[in-house]
Amino acid sequence: MLKAKILFVGPCESGKTVLANFLTESSDITEYNPTQGVRILEFENPNVTSNNKGTGCEFELWDCGGDAKFESCWPALMKDAQGVVIVFNANIPSHLKEIEMWYSCFVQQQFLQDSQCLLIAHHKPGSGAPPLNKLKLVHSNLEDEPEEIRMEFMKYLKNIISSISESRDREEMSIIT
Repeated sequence: MLKAKILFVGPCESGKTVLANFLTESSDITEYNPTQGVRILEFENPNVTSNNKGTGCEFELWDCGGDAKFESCWPALMKDAQGVVIVFNANIPSHLKEIEMWYSCFVQQQFLQDSQCLLIAHHKPGSGAPPLNKLKLVHSNLEDEPEEIRMEFMKYLKNIISSISESRDREEMSIIT
């Protein structure tokens, strides 16, 4: 069974924990409590398979605190991550400015492909488009359209597993030849 490590990163109060809990079907949080460092949620998904082999996949979703005081921990969090989800609140102007920093630190510096990154505008989008227009952008509103974000996240997980499986196959072929 393949296992993938996905990071949820972004500014403080962007909704990372609420989305992580929803997507992993974990407990609901009713009041805001900033994530201290990181929270790791493990879950399996039988609907996400590698190359139609029929077995589900295991995921570690790392819900990373958005406070800059945890920046010294970021290298450890990034180790062996196969995907990054950048969550922001489009209604908060400072979040739009921070997106590129999160992308640079967690995607570019780790040499991840853009296909391994998902950008989620949590809540209804305000005016202005995010600056990283090459990334897939998903708007989430858990009150009005909860299943839409779940479906988009499932597509993203399938893409990550496909990427891991292809990389593993290439590595095995290079050993054989």
